[in-house]
Amino acid sequence: MAQTFIDEKTRNKEEVEALEVAEAARETQWEHPSFVGDIFLGKLRTSSILPYAFQTDEDRKIGDAYLEKLDKFLAANLDGDQVDREGQIPDTVMKGLAELGAFGMKIPKEYGGLGLSQVNYNRALALTNGYCSSTTALLSAHQSIGVPQPLLMFGTPEQKKKYLPQFAKGAISAFALTEPEVGSDPARLATTAVPTPDGNHYIINGTKLWCTNGVIADILVVMAQTPSITVNGKERKQITAFIVESNTPGFEVLHRCRFMGLNGVQNGLLKFTNVKVPKENIIWGLGKGLKLALTTLNAGRLSIPACCIGFTRKVIEECRLWGNERKQWGNAIGKHEPGAQKLAQMTGNLLAMESITWLAGVWVDRGTQDIRLEAAMAKLFCSLRSHEIVEQGLQMRGGRGYETYASLKARGERPFPAERSVRDSRINQIVEGTNEIMRLFIAREALDKHLEVAGDVLNPRLPITRRLTALVKAGMFYAWWYPLQWLSISPWPMHSGMGRLGKHLRYAKRTAHRLARTTFHLMVWHGPKLERKQVQLGRVVDIATELFAISATIGRAHGSKEANVRDAADIFCLDARHRIEENFRAIRCNHDSRTYKLGLKVLDGSLLWQEAAR
Repeated sequence: MAQTFIDEKTRNKEEVEALEVAEAARETQWEHPSFVGDIFLGKLRTSSILPYAFQTDEDRKIGDAYLEKLDKFLAANLDGDQVDREGQIPDTVMKGLAELGAFGMKIPKEYGGLGLSQVNYNRALALTNGYCSSTTALLSAHQSIGVPQPLLMFGTPEQKKKYLPQFAKGAISAFALTEPEVGSDPARLATTAVPTPDGNHYIINGTKLWCTNGVIADILVVMAQTPSITVNGKERKQITAFIVESNTPGFEVLHRCRFMGLNGVQNGLLKFTNVKVPKENIIWGLGKGLKLALTTLNAGRLSIPACCIGFTRKVIEECRLWGNERKQWGNAIGKHEPGAQKLAQMTGNLLAMESITWLAGVWVDRGTQDIRLEAAMAKLFCSLRSHEIVEQGLQMRGGRGYETYASLKARGERPFPAERSVRDSRINQIVEGTNEIMRLFIAREALDKHLEVAGDVLNPRLPITRRLTALVKAGMFYAWWYPLQWLSISPWPMHSGMGRLGKHLRYAKRTAHRLARTTFHLMVWHGPKLERKQVQLGRVVDIATELFAISATIGRAHGSKEANVRDAADIFCLDARHRIEENFRAIRCNHDSRTYKLGLKVLDGSLLWQEAAR
């Protein structure tokens, strides 16, 4: 098990406690290989992407059949602009989705669900998001992080038998973790669950915020703090997951939250006042709530990139049509260099988004890869690239991009919801872990092997004798590992049969070595203080994310029979390489310290002149 360290000299008690709680909830074992984990260690495993793990023909046929029915229903019944305008998904749509089994897509057939694979589930979300993001958020929050997913992974046979058939028929679920004063800091969780004197029930009290589907949920998974335990003489907080039915006395919805986008989403502020829940409703066990949440989110996060793919496709389609239709200065705007460049970059980015999302989905279905890093990277990458695409789409549409769908339609023009796409897509960089948190999560996991080898050396809390012993062990590992990171030559004949794609793959293999030694240099230079260098860690993560995207895109393009897919892959790889080199330059030469100091001065009121009227 990997060791970790916390620099207590620069952390207050609350910070140390928060980090210790988060660390205790981590998955510490790597039962299967991780493609991205190997990248951080300087190894790009081409055997995982060549050949690319395409969905099997049999599974694709199952997905195609369901998507055909779903698409037909959505086209006839779901008006995304109406949902956005009225803030409500019509009852007819909710009923129709239930009849189609859309609320039980991942639930096994033995419980009345459709039993779809992860890939087909993601395909269905992508299709739905092309019509309405609020509806997709409903389905995703219900199945990706709501009660069905943790039940499938950790529920007892009795819990599954009782609840899964209800969800398959259309019962709505929600996931309640965030609180008004608690976002990504579980140590400060205020909702409590106190056992009754007979030990048969728990009494839950507290408030939950931004609970998607919470306003209409029938059943929720609620994270609450149960009585602490003592471990090695220190108190350890216990966070436990409970199944709570919304008709239980003491549960109430205080407020429905409204946002800049996703106007149809039923997100709310929830209150629990002496809510009595039987002990049988604990999922997995006492104190395992946070680990349950993190583990559930591994595959659950793939719903975000799948959603990103859905509306991105629609934006590119509209830009292609508009790029041919709209004439300026004697030519179609798509044929002017800026327009053509936008279309090329959009297409390349969409190819990369699909490549990493479908690849990670197949790995989930096969169960042969640990995808905790890959899922987090897919969420990080797709949320950024897709928002760039919708912004470019709005810009390409000009004034018509800024004008609403309803206004365009009212004055007789072919409407397209460009501005709504921008509003709806922005949430993807925030929900299910902000992109800043994703970078820190990925960075911590990426350092896992180094902390296993050298964590004791860098841990100032350990006695000097133990640190010296660890130093000898670490020296033996790095004596062979570190020199290998400089032997990163990828000669021209390697992958030469792949043409330009081979050139990009050789670059990715060389750069994996470069990234590994750069990460090592940062660890040696900063020691325990590296966990404070969050901007530097973010650059390391961004480089690795681009390498994952390059690798997956090359693999998919090499195995694809689609027209011009290699050209799209080539453009994406060139753009990604440019971003990688920018991050390496920023690691070597930056002004992070001065920027941080100025930020602190803004906080303490030293720059109030910037706020004064002049």
